[in-house]
Amino acid sequence: MHLTTLAGRRIPGITRSLPRTVRSLCPECLQTIPAEELVEDGRVVMRKACPTHGPFRDVVFSDAEMFLRMEAWHFGDGQGFANPQGDADGECPQRCGICGWHTSHTSLANVDLTSRCNLSCQVCFADANGQAYELSFEQAMDTLRRLRGQCPAPAFAVQFTGGEPTLHPRFLDIVAGAKALGFSHLQVASNGLKLADPDFACRARDAGLQYVYLQMDGTTDEVFLALRGAALLDRKLAVLASARKAGLRIIFVPTIAKEVNDHQIGDLFRLAFEHLDVLSGIAFQPMTFTGRVPEGDRLRLRFTLSDLAREFGEQTGITRLDADWFPLSAAVPLIRYAGALTGTALVNHTCHPHCGLMTLLFVDQDRRAVPITRFLDLYSLLTDLDALAAKTHPTSIKVLSKARALQALNRHFHSDWAPEGLTFLRFLQTLDGFGDKRYSWSDAHRGYTYKTFYVLGMHFMDAYNYDLERVSRCGVHYSAPDGKIYPFCSYNSGPIFRKRVEEGVGWAC
Repeated sequence: MHLTTLAGRRIPGITRSLPRTVRSLCPECLQTIPAEELVEDGRVVMRKACPTHGPFRDVVFSDAEMFLRMEAWHFGDGQGFANPQGDADGECPQRCGICGWHTSHTSLANVDLTSRCNLSCQVCFADANGQAYELSFEQAMDTLRRLRGQCPAPAFAVQFTGGEPTLHPRFLDIVAGAKALGFSHLQVASNGLKLADPDFACRARDAGLQYVYLQMDGTTDEVFLALRGAALLDRKLAVLASARKAGLRIIFVPTIAKEVNDHQIGDLFRLAFEHLDVLSGIAFQPMTFTGRVPEGDRLRLRFTLSDLAREFGEQTGITRLDADWFPLSAAVPLIRYAGALTGTALVNHTCHPHCGLMTLLFVDQDRRAVPITRFLDLYSLLTDLDALAAKTHPTSIKVLSKARALQALNRHFHSDWAPEGLTFLRFLQTLDGFGDKRYSWSDAHRGYTYKTFYVLGMHFMDAYNYDLERVSRCGVHYSAPDGKIYPFCSYNSGPIFRKRVEEGVGWAC
């Protein structure tokens, strides 16, 4: 385990077991205060009290057993940046941008291009203060260069955000510029209204865009009216047709609001499977409370990641709550091993195990989905690879190291339980396909890999459930026009640096 970051700052390990004390924020004054996490009626509850503003209480996880099980998948922290943006005085998170205490690389970079939007959604982070702004092309390129300049692992994945980023007059030029800078994973977080135009979608793909993180909250206009203020279902379905023509991949991104659309989780999955040729996955995002919300309303409306896993299983019949879900950080041993084998510093997803969870489905020709955990002892495999990474050195015999990894894969792969047609060889080829997008996009490689589909949940924090352990490990970062890089949950919630940046920077518009 690493004891310090690359900047020389000590890394305290994550807190495990319950009850426990973590550092949090007062939702009113945003001062750092201690918080207790404990089990109440099978749920993980956070309780804290500000000397000035009194007590607060919220639900962090609705299933305490699952909460602790996710922590068992934590394979250690990263070491952050060799070139952080400073070690400013003050406490986390008030000393942001990215400092020497931060332990995670930029897994996914966000760049806000414009505050303009062709919708007005009450649940939008970017509607924090109504400040009108738009990056110039030069400002946008500066933010991208900053991400590529990170050491020792330049950011490789960028998501253009807003507002509605496709409204930026030079959106296509910025996408092309990002590709030229070496970003290998380019996506846009979009409501899809412009991308419903097949011509625009094709031009975006030609510029280098690969993925559309499509705001897709439900399967009926009732849901869109409630969350977005407009009947949008037909326009959303038109985006799928445009993506099919252009060769773009789609990820559904539903904001889940309890009592509004949590009953449509299964319907969204079934809609995605009707369009498997263009859908790669679903990224559910439980709603975050960014304003003042009374305790009674919050406890009634709070939808946690364990709620998501339970509802998905019950509404689809595909996953089990106790066996088929794992944290996003579970990929750490795989990337750590690859880095040890090649001697290359790779972006590793060392976020906190409570930041997000997922399941990976393998889908046969009859569209029957089987979670990877049914035919692969994933936890044991990752444990073996993590141990192998610790023993592997770039100067060692790489053929032997690769052979041992292959043996571990074969040992934990159970062909009798795998979906029809998924041999061990084809499973290995599919793993290759995750690193080479030609395998999943090109007709020339059809049949080379096995179709996969991921379901994940990201629960971004708000000031009521804030945990500074999570912030210091965040891997979703904003490259802001003030020259700094911020973790998602300090830019959009908690101290909300977005407000400070947007009020203090000169804009192109």
